Amino acid sequence: MEDTTDALHADPAHHGGHEQQAIDRMWDFADPGVSEERFRAAAADETLSTHGRAVMATQLARAIGLQGREADALAVLDELESADREDSEEEAAELRARISLERGRMAASADRRDEAVPEFTRAVREAAVAGSTFLVLDALHMLALNDVGHEEEWAAEGFDILEGVRDPRLKRWGVALHNNLGWTKHDGADAQAALYHFQKAVEAADRYGTPGQQHVARWSVGRALRTLGRTDEALEIQRELALARPDDPYVRAELEALAPSATEAEPTIEP
Repeated sequence: MEDTTDALHADPAHHGGHEQQAIDRMWDFADPGVSEERFRAAAADETLSTHGRAVMATQLARAIGLQGREADALAVLDELESADREDSEEEAAELRARISLERGRMAASADRRDEAVPEFTRAVREAAVAGSTFLVLDALHMLALNDVGHEEEWAAEGFDILEGVRDPRLKRWGVALHNNLGWTKHDGADAQAALYHFQKAVEAADRYGTPGQQHVARWSVGRALRTLGRTDEALEIQRELALARPDDPYVRAELEALAPSATEAEPTIEP
């Protein structure tokens, strides 16, 4: 791992709070089609600044990409890169970071990690130039998912930044960082270390996260407990989750897995 964020100040005022709040409100990750409609309208909204519309267009590209239309999504990003805008230096760097993030996400989704990792490292650098702690953390959590062999190093950089911030929206990145590192440890046959990070994800989710993140974090704890042979504890957690979300297929799979004939489920985490 060659890139670092050592020189990045973690001033929460530089993560574009109001802009990100608007983005958060428009996203429905369970229905990217609805999100596409919202971001398409926002990207054309003349009441927003030129930079604001460009930011919304990056999210439009993401929503399109989540529907499997990579060529259309890349076309949106290509148009953004070629457009002539009068952005400030920080605005231009922020936009470059967002474009690299979305290019990287699409490459990662298509299992092209050799393309994804350079995009995410570029996003870290550009986000640091922009002074956007939020985007630095976003890019670091994607690197911790995709840069094989360096997951723990990237996550550690994210944890270091989180130590210096107070903004709850920034602190929420601790959920994804701990959850992702937990799965790296679990997949590496270190279930005890995985359990530690999953429990940290629960703590972060309870303090700063969404209900969906709280649910997934607890599911992951239950999954690690099953691997460790602590099936009674795992069963108790999954039963509690089933009461809250009886139709969750991952919870149902775990309940079945706690019986002798069950099969294993795959983890998920809300972005």
